[in-house]
Amino acid sequence: MSDITLSTGVRQNLLSLQKTADLMATTQHRLATGKKVNSALDNPTNFFTSASLQTRANELSALLDSMSNGVKTLEAADNGLTSITRNLESMQSTLRQARQDKSFKTMSYAVDLGATPAGTETMSFSGGAIGATAVDIELTGAQGIFTGAGFAALDFDSAADNSYAGSLGFDVAINGGGTRSIAITAVDADTLSVSVDGGAATTLDVADVEAVSATELQDLLNAGFAANDVDITASTSGGELVLTSDVIADTGLAAVAVTNVAETLAGASDSGLAGGAGSTSTPIAKSVDALVDEINMNSALDSKIRASNDNGRLRIENQSTQELDVAGLTPAGIVDGGAGTGTIGGNAVRTEFATQYNLLRDQLDKLADDSSFNGVNLLRGDNLKISFNETGTSTLNIQTKDGKAINSYNLGLTSLDSVDLDSDAAIDAIIADVGAALDAIRSQSSALGSNLSMVENRQDFTKAMKNTLETGADNLVLADTNEEGANMLALQTRQQLSSVALSLASEADQAVLRLF
Repeated sequence: MSDITLSTGVRQNLLSLQKTADLMATTQHRLATGKKVNSALDNPTNFFTSASLQTRANELSALLDSMSNGVKTLEAADNGLTSITRNLESMQSTLRQARQDKSFKTMSYAVDLGATPAGTETMSFSGGAIGATAVDIELTGAQGIFTGAGFAALDFDSAADNSYAGSLGFDVAINGGGTRSIAITAVDADTLSVSVDGGAATTLDVADVEAVSATELQDLLNAGFAANDVDITASTSGGELVLTSDVIADTGLAAVAVTNVAETLAGASDSGLAGGAGSTSTPIAKSVDALVDEINMNSALDSKIRASNDNGRLRIENQSTQELDVAGLTPAGIVDGGAGTGTIGGNAVRTEFATQYNLLRDQLDKLADDSSFNGVNLLRGDNLKISFNETGTSTLNIQTKDGKAINSYNLGLTSLDSVDLDSDAAIDAIIADVGAALDAIRSQSSALGSNLSMVENRQDFTKAMKNTLETGADNLVLADTNEEGANMLALQTRQQLSSVALSLASEADQAVLRLF
C-alpha cells in the first residue's frame, strides 16, 4: 500500500471514514450486548466493580435457594405438628368416651346362711381391679350379750356402810374400729352413773341400786353413749343386756365385742353375772343391706366393685375391664360362705377404647417420622442450619426443644393395657398426660412458627439485597440503548457524508484525465 499515492484530501476523508466505521462497530457491539463495558479494556474500574457486585448477588441467589429449602422443611414440620395435634385431640376424645362409659358387668346373688350360722362365714373378691390378694367380707356378725341369772340380783351397795362403792366395768370393741371403756358406779341409794373412757359421768335414777334391772342398765348406758358420741345402742333380750354397734345401718346385725368385764359388787350378788364371765358372742347372719354397706365402705374395694340390694339379692358390679373372682358360694351360686367360686366379666367397651388409644398413639409416631423434606426431619430431632450471608457469619440453627424427637415416648404417652382404664381417676390422669403433650406440641409449633417468620423475613431481605447488587452492577456496565441508537444514526449520517466527501476528493484527482 505504500506504493499507492493518495492526495491529502482523499487521505483525510479516508481516515475520517475509518474512524466512523470504528465508532459504528463499537456502537453496534454495545447495542448487541446491551453493555457499554464488555471487558476490562473498556473500563477497568467499572468492569471489576460490577463483577464483584454480581458475584455477591450470585452468592445471595444460592443462599435464597437454601432459605427456600429451609422454609419448606419448616412447613413440613408444621404440617406434622398440625396432624399430631389433631391426633392427640382424638386420643383425648377416646379417653373421655371411655370415662363416660359405665357398662360394667354385674351379677346378683341370693344370700342364705341358714337360720343359725355355725360361726364366722366369709365371701371374698379377687381379680378385676382388686388384684391377686383377695379381700374378705364377713357374712356373719355377733351380738355382745351380758349373761347371768338376772339383773335384779345386782347390788351396787357395799351393804355394810352404805358407801355405794360397787362398780361394773368393761371394754367394748366397736364394729368398724375403736375400743371404749365403760364404767358403771353407784352414786347413792337410787342413782347410778356411767362414764366413758374416764370422762364426765352421766347419771340416771333407778329404783334401788341394790336391785338393778337390765332395763335400768339399758337406759343408763344409752344416756352415757349419747352424751359421749359412742356408736353403740343398748337393749334387752330375755332379761339380758345386749349391745349392738351403730356403725352399719342395720344395727341389729352389727358386732360389738364385749371384753375385760370387771365387777366389784356388794355382798353375795356377784353371781348375778355368772361368776364374772360377763359376755358371750352369738353369730348371726348379716342382712343384704348390711353386706352392701360393709362392701361399699371397705377402702380396699373402693372404686373397684360396688354393691347394691337387688330386690333382696346381693348385686355386685365389677368396675374393671378384667374378670372379677367371687368366692364363698354354693355350686348353685348362692352366697353362703362355701367353697364355690364364680366370676363377673369385665367392661369390654373400655377394653376396646384402650385398643383405639394405642392405635392413635402409634399413628402419632408415624406422623412424626413422615414429616421430612429433602432428608431433614425436624420432628426427629434433626438440626436445620440456614445461612443468611455469603460469609457464613449470620446463621440460624433450628431444632426441637432440647434436640429431642417428637414422639409418644418423649411426650410421656405410654401404651395402655385395658386395666389402665378401670377407674375414672386413672383415666383422668391419662387425660391430663395427653393434655400436657398437647401443650408441648403447641409450644413447639409456636417456636417453629417464630423460626419460619425469621427465615421468611431474611428471605425477603436477601431478595432485596440481591436486586440492589444486580442493579448497581448493571449501572456500571450496561449501555443506554437510546443513547447508543442515536449515536448509530449519527454515525450512519456521518459515514454517508464521509463517503460523499471522499468521492468529491477523488473527483479532484480525476480532473487530469480530461487533458487526455
